[in-house]
Amino acid sequence: MSGGRKLNSEERILWGKVAKSTRAFAERRGDLLAFEAEELARATEAEKPSPALPREVPEKPAEPMKTSKKPAGYHYPLEKPTKKKLAKGRLAIEARLDLHGMFQGEAHDLLLDFIYRAHERGLRHVLVITGKGSSMGSEGALRRAVPLWFSKAEFRFLISSYEWAARHHGGEGALYVRLARAEGMER
Repeated sequence: MSGGRKLNSEERILWGKVAKSTRAFAERRGDLLAFEAEELARATEAEKPSPALPREVPEKPAEPMKTSKKPAGYHYPLEKPTKKKLAKGRLAIEARLDLHGMFQGEAHDLLLDFIYRAHERGLRHVLVITGKGSSMGSEGALRRAVPLWFSKAEFRFLISSYEWAARHHGGEGALYVRLARAEGMER
């Protein structure tokens, strides 16, 4: 995309959604990862104003990822057998967090702390309750925001997968979250 016009923030968001819905050719995965890292850096720069630092240029090009593994930080949906076991109580929900009635900033910080501590303790399955937020016809700010937060850099490597919970656990107002394995853990 050299020589063309710069994308505005809305166009970058739209392009990011389109790019995530496609698969890269094996030989172009390195380019895709570099693009995602650049977009993530640009997004974090826009969120937090900081003094301009010179950009570092990598000395060697990024190696393409192996096709047998998922891209780092990408969340697959929770497997159906695992979701069934969680819903029926055959697989324990090891911790719960209720975010009802919180402001987004407060909820984000609490959720990050909760996920980080659960990951440190080696927990695998937790329940995050956002609420449905159906007051006055709205969909709910936290219900929309939490899945988006999970794709951010600070959450990305702590979480393996997530999915909306079963009805008796909160349905579309709660999420089953499978945490990534902590370093050095077996099985």
